[in-house]
Amino acid sequence: METLQRILFLSIIGIMIWACSSSPIKNTSKEEPVVIANDSLEYEIIIIDPGFTTYLNSIAKPEGFYSQQYLENKNRLYVNTWNYRARNPLQFNSNIYENVIDYSPHVDYGYEVNYKLFNYFEFAQRKYRMNLDVGINRWN
Repeated sequence: METLQRILFLSIIGIMIWACSSSPIKNTSKEEPVVIANDSLEYEIIIIDPGFTTYLNSIAKPEGFYSQQYLENKNRLYVNTWNYRARNPLQFNSNIYENVIDYSPHVDYGYEVNYKLFNYFEFAQRKYRMNLDVGINRWN
């Protein structure tokens, strides 16, 4: 009888613990794509990579933190590396480097385009644990 009481008591405690435990919450909201555009140049990039909007709103440095010249210099470097990898799908993951980016150093895309493009590269480096800075091993 005493054994039966212990089993019943442990079962009730187990059920209470199981009932009170939290269950994972599914995030059913879809993240909106980020559009990088300069209407006067008829230039547009649409980024649909999950997590980028959150990165842009919470982790990225605010607009105005970097100068446009700094962003342009980094984007030139990142675009060159990105395009090399996009053109070599057998050597690099074609699921990441899907498209070549048409970015000319002779065009003024404006601050917003450069800011968002730079931050996408920063986001992608974190998310995919890759390095777009040639010669610098950021992720050991």
